[in-house]
Amino acid sequence: MARRRCFVYVPWTWRLFCGPRQQMGSLLFVFYLFTAVDGQIRYSIPEEMKKGSVIGNVAQDLSLTIKRMSAGRARIVTGESIQYAELKTDKGLLVVSDRIDREQLCGDVTPCSFSFEIILENPIELHRVIVEVLDINDHAPMFTIKDKALIFEISESAAVGVQFPLQTAEDQDVGQNGLQTYILSPNENFILNQNANPDGSKYVEMVLQKPLDRERRPRLSLKLIAVDGGTPQRSGTVNIEINVLDANDNRPIFNQSEYKASVLENTMKGTSIITVNATDADSGSNGRIAYSLSKMKGGAADIFNIDENTGTISVSGQIDYEKNRKFEVRVEAKDQGGLIGTSKVILDVIDINDNAPVIHIMSFSSPLSEDSPPGTTVAVLNIKDIDSDRNGQITCSIDGKRPFKLEMSLTNYYNLISDQYLDRESVSEYNITITATDLGAPPLSSSTKLHLKISDVNDNAPLFNKNIYSAYVAENNSPGTSIFAVTARDADWNQNARISYLLEDTQISGSPVSTFLSLNSETGVLSAVRSFDYEQIKQLDLIVRAQDGGSPPLSSNVSVRILIQDQNDNAPQVLYPVQTGGSLLAEMVPRSADVGYLVTKVVAVDVDSGQNAWLSYKVHKATDRALFEVGLHNGEIRTVRQVTDKDGVKQRLTVVVEDNGRPSRSATVIVNVAVADSFPQVLS
Repeated sequence: MARRRCFVYVPWTWRLFCGPRQQMGSLLFVFYLFTAVDGQIRYSIPEEMKKGSVIGNVAQDLSLTIKRMSAGRARIVTGESIQYAELKTDKGLLVVSDRIDREQLCGDVTPCSFSFEIILENPIELHRVIVEVLDINDHAPMFTIKDKALIFEISESAAVGVQFPLQTAEDQDVGQNGLQTYILSPNENFILNQNANPDGSKYVEMVLQKPLDRERRPRLSLKLIAVDGGTPQRSGTVNIEINVLDANDNRPIFNQSEYKASVLENTMKGTSIITVNATDADSGSNGRIAYSLSKMKGGAADIFNIDENTGTISVSGQIDYEKNRKFEVRVEAKDQGGLIGTSKVILDVIDINDNAPVIHIMSFSSPLSEDSPPGTTVAVLNIKDIDSDRNGQITCSIDGKRPFKLEMSLTNYYNLISDQYLDRESVSEYNITITATDLGAPPLSSSTKLHLKISDVNDNAPLFNKNIYSAYVAENNSPGTSIFAVTARDADWNQNARISYLLEDTQISGSPVSTFLSLNSETGVLSAVRSFDYEQIKQLDLIVRAQDGGSPPLSSNVSVRILIQDQNDNAPQVLYPVQTGGSLLAEMVPRSADVGYLVTKVVAVDVDSGQNAWLSYKVHKATDRALFEVGLHNGEIRTVRQVTDKDGVKQRLTVVVEDNGRPSRSATVIVNVAVADSFPQVLS
C-alpha cells in the first residue's frame, strides 16, 4: 500500500489537500511537498526507489507548461558529484535517475536531503528543488568486532552489580528503523543494563546479578542480540564468551566521565591531542591498565589512536572539517584481571580556511543581441565555499569597467546582467572576468572568464548578383542533372546572413514548377527533376526566392528562364507515298514521257528543329538507276532520260530520307513505278 500526502504553503499555515491512495503490489511511502515561495519546491521520497520512479510533477508545482519547459531548455543544474534526479521535460516530471542510499548520502544525519536547481532560459528562470530522503529499514544492526565473539575474563570474586561494557551494534538506519534495544540470552548470572548518551545513542552493559563460581562453571557462552524498530524487524547477534578467573575485585576508574578537546583540521599525523587517565585499586597484574579505543564512528578508527600504556590520544589520519566536525570515541581501561572501565572523549574539529570559492557557470547566453535592454540576464553562476563562518563567506566582483553587474538571486547564486544598452558596432565582444573571494585570513579567491559576443540584428535582405538569369539545357537530359546555380549575398552576420533558396510556387504548362525543377536550398543549384522534350516544351520561366535566417526573415526574388535545346532524337517520317505493303503499283509513267517527267514526290517531315530537321533525299536502290533520280532537297522523282521500249514495265526505287543531325537519322520508302501507256499494259 502506498500513501501520498500533499501540502500547499500559504502565508499562515500548511493545509492538507490530498487523502490516502492505495496501490497494489508495492510498499512505498511517497510524500509530495511543495512551496510557492521564492521559486522553491520540496519533495519527500523514500530511499532505494527504482530508477524512473516519479518524485513529483514539477510542471504542475511550478505552474509551468510543457511547452515552456521545452522552449526554455529546462534542465537540472547541481554541484553534486552524483545527480540523483532527472527532469523529463516532455512530461514535466521529476524522476529518480540513480540509486539513492540515504545512509551513503547522509550517514546518521537527519533529516537527510539533497538539493539542486532547475533552470530555464529565454527568459531565464531559476527554481530550487529540495528532496528529502526518508529512511527505510534496509539495514540490520551489526556488530563490528575483529574476533568472532566478545571475550571476557571475569574473576569469580567480582561483586554483584559489577558492570561490563559490551560492544555496541551499529545500524545505518535512523529513527524508528534504527537500533532500538538489546536482548541478552537467558542466564542466571547476568542481566542487561541499557543506557543512552546525551546525543541519544545507546550503549549497553552486562551487569552481574549472581556471583560466579569458577569451580562449578568456569566458562559461560551467551548471545547479545541487537534489534531495530523497523517493519519487518531486523536484528544482529554476537556471541559473548566469559572465562571465569580468580579474585580481581576492582575495575579501573577514569578521573573524568567525559573528556573534551579541540583539534585543527589538517593537523599533522602523530600530533598528541589529549591524555586520559584511569586508576585501579588492585595491585600487581590486576592493577596494570591497558588503554584502547572502542565504538568509533565516522571513520575515527582511521584517524585517531591511543597509546595503550600512557592513554595519550594522537592523530593517525587526515582530519577534514568539511567531512567531520566532531568525533566521539569511547576509551576503555582494562586491567590484567579483565575488568574494564570506560569514559567518553569528545573532539571538536576547528575549521581553517583551506578551500577557495568554487565558481560553476550554470547558464551563459552568448551571443547577446545588441538590442537587449539593460537588466537582461547574461549568465547564472553558482559560487560556493565549503568552509564555515567567515572562511565560507564570499564577495564577488567584475574585473575592470564593463557594462555589466552581479546580483544575488538564491543562496549561492548570482546573476550577471547587462547594466546599459550595448552597441555591437562599438564593441562586438567582451571578456568578462568574475572573481570570488572569501573572508578568511588569509583570504582565498578564484576567478572565471566569460567570452561574450554581441550579435547583430537582421536589417539586410539577400541580394542576387543578377537581375535575371538565363540558362540552357539539352533535351533528353538525365533526371537530377544540374543546370546552373543562382547566387545571393547578405550583408548581415551569422544566422541573419545564412541564405536559403526557395522555388516560388508557379505553374508551367499547367503543372507545378516543382515537377520540372528542384532547387538546393543551401547551394542555389537548380537541377532537372525529369527529362525534358523540346518537342513538348521549349522554355521554363520561374521565380527563385533567397531568404535569410533572421527573425523575422528577409527575402528577395529573381526571375530565371531556362531554354530547352533541341537534340536530333527524331527520325524523318514519310507521309507520301503511304507504305501499305499490299499495292504493287504506285505511280504510272507513259512511255512517251520526256526527260524530267515528274513521276511522284516523296513527302517527309522531321519534328526536330533547326538542322536536325533539314531533310535530304537519295535513291538507295533502283531497278534501273539510269532512268530515275530524286531531288536532293524536294524529294521529287523525275525521269533522267527518255523512256524506251526496252525499259521494263515494273520499276522499283528505294529512297532514303536523311536529316542533318549529328549523328543523322533516316527513313526509307519504296516507290513502285509502272512504265506503260495504259493500265491493261501493266497487267499483261
